Amino acid sequence: MPLHMTKVAFAATGVDHLAERLLLRAEAGPVFLTTRYLPKRHEEIAGQGSLFWIIKHQLIARSPILHFGDAEGGRVAIHIDPKLILTQARPKRAHQGWRYLEDADAPADLDGDMVVGDQMPAALMGKLAGLGLI
Repeated sequence: MPLHMTKVAFAATGVDHLAERLLLRAEAGPVFLTTRYLPKRHEEIAGQGSLFWIIKHQLIARSPILHFGDAEGGRVAIHIDPKLILTQARPKRAHQGWRYLEDADAPADLDGDMVVGDQMPAALMGKLAGLGLI
């Protein structure tokens, strides 16, 4: 089973904004994020796991992780596919950096006939999750 990572989509106002940012970065070359250290479990992630994006306290979309490489200043590059795959929204608290996400805990991709607007608003999902109802 693949292992995934989660990360806050810093300054992204929504899924459309994040998708646009990724596509703009793809025009300039490979899309990657940098981190200070290579994840210890990187072999379980590269080529099979995804980076799940947190927007407004929800896991809302994912980008497949292609591989890990070297970046400037001795940092590590996490190379991702710029194509954003929408997932069923799942409440997730914001955190600094990245965290592991087991495949069993990862939200499912949206079906082809579903759209982002079909989901509950983020505030309502957060309150229901806080009450243990979802």
